[in-house]
Parts: sequence; structure tokens; C-alpha cells
Amino acid sequence: MYFEDRGQGEAVLLLHGWGGSITDLDRLRQALGEGFRVVAADLPGCGRSEPRTYTADFYNEDAAAFLGLLDRLGIGAAHLVGFSDGGEVALLMAALAPGRALSVVAWGAAGQIVEPAEGFGPLERLLDEPSEQLLPLAAYLAEAYGPERARAMAAGWGGALRDLVAAGGDISLSRAAAITCPVLLVVGSDDPYCPAAAVQELAEAIPRSRFLELENVGHDVHLAAPSVLTGVVLDWLDGH
Repeated sequence: MYFEDRGQGEAVLLLHGWGGSITDLDRLRQALGEGFRVVAADLPGCGRSEPRTYTADFYNEDAAAFLGLLDRLGIGAAHLVGFSDGGEVALLMAALAPGRALSVVAWGAAGQIVEPAEGFGPLERLLDEPSEQLLPLAAYLAEAYGPERARAMAAGWGGALRDLVAAGGDISLSRAAAITCPVLLVVGSDDPYCPAAAVQELAEAIPRSRFLELENVGHDVHLAAPSVLTGVVLDWLDGH
């Protein structure tokens, strides 16, 4: 697993979304670096981390891997900040090991997988039959990883999500009551992958949570409203 460890102060573990890398969150990482020790890591199978096989249990596998990374770095507890799959992993870490999370900030994450109307086929065939909505992602993956690896990544991830939904779709929602740290859940009102209603359901199940919906923003809040998100995260961490 590839990671970078910079700065001093309370630790922040920063996790990007599926298919991306730590560079996706460079703006936020730079802002956090002024007052925190920031550990930015590439998700297993993404960025500069080694390729992996996706199973229906991959979120649990990743949560365990990042708890192990904190152990390796001698970090007892950290703020967990993540986008999409990175946010799902952060929430699951807080549920599985409550004492390790000082707080959680997640956007584009709902503690469960909601099957899209078109199913998971478009994700599994992303490189060969990209929809208009997913065309930018397909182009990015092909350029970043090469067509062969990108094709395997998309097929494996989409298949794992399909299996996860068949098993009920739960990631951390059923364990929400075990998340004892303060949690901020951010969602774009126009997010097609993570409906605001699902995020609000998770927020209502977490004892110390705050729900924030940003109008006219989609899934990639850090790209659509970078200044707003950076301000929200900094204000949250300063207050916790």
C-alpha cells in the first residue's frame, strides 16, 4: 500500500475514492498540512498501491489494512477523512475500532451500497461500453492504469458491488450505533451514486453526527466545490 506521511500535530488519515489516488485530494491535503500530521494513502488496488482482487468483503479488508497502517506508524487515533469508497472505509474503521477515530468526515458515502437503476453492468463493462455519464471516468482509468488493468479493475469492482448488494448492501450502516466519535456526512444534492436520503439515513443512525447537503453539487464535491469543502473540513477539524 502506497502512502505519504507529512506534517505535525493530530493525525489525519486522508482517503480518496475508487480508481483515484492521493493526488485527487492534493488541495485538501495541502490545507490540512499546516496544522496536522496528514497520512494520505492510495486505496488497495488504486494509485500506486498494488493491484488487488475485489470480493464482496473488500471494504472490511481495506478497513483492517488501514487500521494496520495506523499501527505501523504508531498512531493510536486519527481523524478519518474520506471521499466515496475512502469515506466508506473511514466510517467502517470508526465502527470496527471506535477508539481509533477522533472524528470522521466523509462525502459521497452512505454506509451502504444502493444499486443504480441501470444495475452494475455499466461499471463492469466500463472500459468497453462506457455510458455518457461514466465516459470521463473510463478515459481517466485507461490513461492512469492502461486499458488492460483498468478493464480488470472495473470488472472486479463492479462485480464485488453486485455481490455486496445481493448480500444486503450493508457496509457500516448496521454498525452505525458503534460509531461513537463525532461524524460529519457531506453529500451533493445532485449525487447520482450516493443519494442524499441514504446519507441522511446513516446520519440519523450515528449518535454524534451532522448531515450537510450542498446544493447543485454532484458526487465529486472536492472537484465541484473545492473551496467550500476545504473550508468545511478545516472548520470541522478545528472544532474537534
